[in-house]
Parts: sequence; C-alpha cells; structure tokens
Amino acid sequence: MTYLDNLLFGYYPYICLTIFLLGSLVRFDRDQYTWKSDSSQLLRAGQLRWGSNLFHVGVLFLLMGHTVGMLTPHFIYEPFISAGNKQIMAMVSGGAFGVLGFIGVSLLLHRRLSDERIRINSKTSDIVLLVLLWLQLALGLATIPLSAEHLDGSMMMKLAGWAQHIVTFRAGAPELLAEASIVFKLHMFLGMTIFLVFPFTRLVHVWSGFGAAAYLVRPYQLVRSRRVGLVEREPLSRSAR
Repeated sequence: MTYLDNLLFGYYPYICLTIFLLGSLVRFDRDQYTWKSDSSQLLRAGQLRWGSNLFHVGVLFLLMGHTVGMLTPHFIYEPFISAGNKQIMAMVSGGAFGVLGFIGVSLLLHRRLSDERIRINSKTSDIVLLVLLWLQLALGLATIPLSAEHLDGSMMMKLAGWAQHIVTFRAGAPELLAEASIVFKLHMFLGMTIFLVFPFTRLVHVWSGFGAAAYLVRPYQLVRSRRVGLVEREPLSRSAR
C-alpha cells in the first residue's frame, strides 16, 4: 500500500461523505430557492425527453444495485446465490442498464453543448456534472471485461468488503484494493468525487425525489368547506327590520 492509496481509499471517502451530508443540509437550510433541477425543456424538449428518461432509468437501477450489492454482507445472500453467480448477474444487469444510462447522458451532454441557447443558459456546474457522469458510466462499463477475468467473484468480494469497511468505520479498507485494477480504482474515485460535488450541483433534487416517497404513507388531505359550522339564519321580517 502506498500513501496515495491510503489517502484516496481510506480518508477521501469520509471527506466526500461528510461534505455530501453536511453540504446538502446547509444548502437546503440557506439556499432553498436553488434547490431544483433547472430544467431547460422550454428551450428544446425532444432530445431531453429521450436522454433524461434513458439516463434516469439506467442510473437509478445502478444506484440501487450498487447500494444493495456492495453493502449487503456475504453471509446474507450466500444461502441463495454464490458470489460467482452474483457477479455474473451484476455484470449482465449492470451492463444493460449501464448502456442505457450512458446513451442517455451522451444525449444530454450533446444537447447541452451543441445547442447554443442551452449552452449559454447552462451553468458551469451543469456541464462539469454531465462530463463526470459520462466518464463514470464509461468507466463502469469498462470494468465489465475485467470482472469477467474473476468469475469466481473474488474481486467483487474485495470491492464489497472495502465499501462495508468504510461504512462501518473499520480499519484495513485500503488494503482490500491492493490487487484491484486501475480501472476499478478510477471508477471508485470518480464515484466518491460525485458525492463530493453533489451539494453544489443540481443533483440535490435527488433528495426531493426520495422525499416524495413520503406521499405514499402520509394521511389523506382533509378539505373542509367554509360553510361547515355556520348556522343558517332565517331572514328577518320587515317588522323586525
């Protein structure tokens, strides 16, 4: 292990996660008017529809798959599926949805750079974020041939072990990546960097997406008429007037 490996895969994850959580909280508290996705649909809708749908379908599946696959301890799924079969399943499903996400983000990036009106109305963070996501998806697809060299699931187990060591604050996490390819390391480093820049970009709207799930369990809204509780009065007679 080198000092750089220990820094990038031992300390850098905690720096990214701290900024990710605290930065999101501070932005929500201080700059709620910037808490949005800044849609450019009015400028050009067609390519946005295809790119956004493909990107979100692909990335949401990958995010869920990575979270469950990396953070689930081996002993939980071992009685049902072997590490090797789990890796093959991850390669097939991750490859399919990775291609969808990559096509989607490529359309979004091309749209934002090729259309002058959209480019002028784009923030620097919008373009930088799309480039980071494009590179991340490309690196993720590049790991599939490398994973095929370890169909016994050994490398996947080490990568999952690293993630579980990080979230449980256990020592020795960087050592698990000693034999990992540079492509895996770049993919992991860039993924952590996306968490680092998350609070400063339009990605914060992801929190709102998860928050919208609360509508499924919230009580029904009660709408009461203004007339409820009012006693109808009989009109006064002319003599009383």
